Amino acid sequence: MIVVTAYDSCYRAMRNGTAGRDIPRWAYDILGAVAQHRTSIVGVRHPLGFVCLPIERISEAGVCVHVWSEHLTRASLTTSAVHAHSWDLISYVLYGSVRNEIIDVVDAPENAAYRVFEVRSSKGIDELRKTPRLVRSEVRATELKSPGDMYSLPAGVFHTTVIHGEAATVALGSGRRGMMNFSLGEINTTTHRIRRQRCDHDETAHAARVVIEWLARTCTLDREDRWDARRP
Repeated sequence: MIVVTAYDSCYRAMRNGTAGRDIPRWAYDILGAVAQHRTSIVGVRHPLGFVCLPIERISEAGVCVHVWSEHLTRASLTTSAVHAHSWDLISYVLYGSVRNEIIDVVDAPENAAYRVFEVRSSKGIDELRKTPRLVRSEVRATELKSPGDMYSLPAGVFHTTVIHGEAATVALGSGRRGMMNFSLGEINTTTHRIRRQRCDHDETAHAARVVIEWLARTCTLDREDRWDARRP
């Protein structure tokens, strides 16, 4: 029997042009279950300023809903927001405005602005390991995404995501062997560990409700019982 995962379904929708129809409906349904405490999903306050609702993780692939909201408690950041994933990312914007800045990082031991930190995660702990690499950075490109848009970020590309106001995305990640997670931090920052802040069940449900309430306002149900994102 072939098992179709959430990753497979969302990836297929993103690739075949049906994302605007299928992904909001899928998100509305799964987050409705989370809001009603009918799943084991537990949110995490991510250091980059959003609440992550981990929907599925199978081997090296996963699906999460990322929620930026002033109504949710945020975790603090110990380095800068400039980072690089060890996995390939494809995201669909459910609502809000998402600006991605692609960053060029250049070795500059004599006039550095940042130190590169290697991020290793295990059992809810992020260890940010100081490396000897000193760098400067500059924005190479900026892309602004609106509801219904998709964007991709390959593993190893330094970037930062800027959100103004409320936003949510469906994020698909696929790990790439041999790649590491990195972050840029202050030069004098030392190796340190931070514990990921897990939401309790009520906060997890609240985060899910934030998204489904936005979807109810910004999506329409057509005659064929399908959801379509309204463009601003």
